[in-house]
Amino acid sequence: MSRCCQCCRNLCKEFKAFALRGDLLDLAIGIVIGTAFVNVVQSLVDDIITPPLGLILGGVDFVNLTIKMKNFIYKNQPPVVIRYGKFIQTIISLIIVLFAIFFVIKGINRLNKPSLKKQQSIESNTEKIVTEEVKVLREIRDLLSRQTIHQIS
Repeated sequence: MSRCCQCCRNLCKEFKAFALRGDLLDLAIGIVIGTAFVNVVQSLVDDIITPPLGLILGGVDFVNLTIKMKNFIYKNQPPVVIRYGKFIQTIISLIIVLFAIFFVIKGINRLNKPSLKKQQSIESNTEKIVTEEVKVLREIRDLLSRQTIHQIS
């Protein structure tokens, strides 16, 4: 029995180490926030954007925009309904989410730009700084090359 408890403890420790890694937590937070954002955008489109748009287009309710196709194969079945109004609402939601993601990424890139430039300048400065060892090795190389040239001539 104690061996079983030890296995369970080890499994719990491994799972805890896995679950508390930064990447997994960031992913989980992103999924939760993304789901909430999509719900807000869907409500925005369904309840705020499409009703006035439908009113402007002559009192059209986007949810009820459908095409009914008569069922030719099975005559006793109801007609097939294509709900293109709901599809239009989903496309509007997608466009809003895409723009929001674009602006978030653009903002993140704008924030990262100074740090990226700073990192590049640090890397270029470290390349410019030559250690004493490198200077001595260069002098030895130059001396050897001069010695070789004098021996040949």
